[in-house]
Amino acid sequence: MQEYERKQLLERVEREGATVGADIPETITVQDEEIDLRTFVFEIKRRETVPTGERDRVERAKRNLRRERLDRLERIEEGDISREEGDELAQSIIGIDRALNALESLGPTDIEREQQAQQAADRKRWMSFLKQALGDDDGGGKRRGR
Repeated sequence: MQEYERKQLLERVEREGATVGADIPETITVQDEEIDLRTFVFEIKRRETVPTGERDRVERAKRNLRRERLDRLERIEEGDISREEGDELAQSIIGIDRALNALESLGPTDIEREQQAQQAADRKRWMSFLKQALGDDDGGGKRRGR
């Protein structure tokens, strides 16, 4: 591969809108393990949030995909590869980016913590309302009706 071709591939991969219209690869080999990437991403995305039991699996998948993306990018940058191999690597990197974007855009991952925070905020608002309704909003002990 010529140096200008290598630069074109790297520019294509790093382009801001590169993932627009790109497909998530059906399968991908990460660290000598084949993963059904498209199925995994769609399985996780169809839920509104990541279930507690799946969080570690999703985070591990994201780390592995980032690592694989970097490895493939380095192969384009430094490897003695053909133009066809470079095209395949670039397309796979764009697919990995698409999968990462999908996984990164998931909703909150800790429903329980969010629910606890919401309940605490509700209690605080309720207590504030009660204090105001009972005339004890200044905290000075002045009460009506006694």
